[in-house]
Parts: sequence; structure tokens; C-alpha cells
Amino acid sequence: MNILLISQLFALAGLLAGVYGIYRRYLETKHRALPADKSPLKGNPMHGVTYAFTVGMMPWAKESTRIHMIAYLRGIGFHVGIFTAIGALLISPFWGFLPQPLALFLVAVLSLGSLFGAAGGVMRIAEHNLRGISLPDDHFAIWLTTLFMAVTALGVQNEAMRVPMYIIAGMTLIYVPLGKIRHCLYFFFSRTFFGKFFGRRAVFPHPEPVK
Repeated sequence: MNILLISQLFALAGLLAGVYGIYRRYLETKHRALPADKSPLKGNPMHGVTYAFTVGMMPWAKESTRIHMIAYLRGIGFHVGIFTAIGALLISPFWGFLPQPLALFLVAVLSLGSLFGAAGGVMRIAEHNLRGISLPDDHFAIWLTTLFMAVTALGVQNEAMRVPMYIIAGMTLIYVPLGKIRHCLYFFFSRTFFGKFFGRRAVFPHPEPVK
């Protein structure tokens, strides 16, 4: 058994552990009791949920993103890079069959994602407000995922980087349900609650303006 195979098995074990951990987090969250909403029903809660997952996620729908568009785009690029890295990892045994333009595209997306991640990490250290609210887990999570994208970008083009890539990937996937990265699960719960809450009150979608 060579070291590449061992690293691949470690990454696979990390994937299974991460999926299992997220599943357990899902069950725990699903079984938590929610306070009864006694407000009068004025709108359709499901219309609010639909809004929360569509138009409500657009940058112009929130003041915080409208006035911080660069930070918003950096975050989008960072998350696109993470999902691309996971997808690239899953198909990594077949990288040799990728057309060169597609391989270069993967490298470009992953490289940009890692740059955006590093920028976010630096911002958490340098910017006063972000530094004040950042916990060790915040710093560790952003630098770990940034490293994951960077080594995956290197691994696509360089076989010598595939062993460290699989090791970092395994570490990242194991950490998903343990640290801040688990917000990938809580995001769906929070947006659903947000949509139901304001949809019930006919706040979202925004009512038609009175003429």
C-alpha cells in the first residue's frame, strides 16, 4: 500500500466522518423545540421561505451587502471556490481524463477562491470590528479552507501535491461538523425560520406599494 493510496483512504474517511457528523447535527437541530408563533396569520409562510432562498439572497435585498458589495463578492468567490474544491476532490481519481482547458479552469477557480479566503483571513486580523468578533474557530476555519483550495489547485496540475492535498482534504472534512464550517447546515435552518417568520406576517415578499 503506497502513501498516495493511504492519503486517499484518509480523505475518504474524512468525507464519511464529515457526512455522518453533519447528519447528526441535522438530527439534533431538527429535534429542537421551537417557540409557538402566536402572531395572527397575515400571509403565507411558504411564500416567505421562497423569498428567503431566492430574491432575499440577492445583494440588493440587504443593506449590509448593498453598501459592502466588494466584501459580498469576495464571500461569493470564496464559497464558490470551496464547493469547487469539494467537487474536484470527488472526481480526483479521474483528473487524468479532464481536457486541459477544463483542468486550467479548475485551477483558476480554486486559485481565486484561495486568494479570496486569504483576503478574508487577513481582514479578520486587520479590521478592528472583525477582529473583535472573531473567535479562534473563525480564524482556523477560514485558513483551513483556504489551504484546502490552494493545495487542491496545486494537485490538479502536479501529482506530487496530491498526497498533501488528500491529507488536508481529510482534515477539512473531519472538521466540518466540529467547527464553524458546520454553518453550511445551519444556513438552511436559519433561512427557513427567517422566511416563515416574516412570511407569516406578510412582510416577505414585500407587499405591493399602495398607489
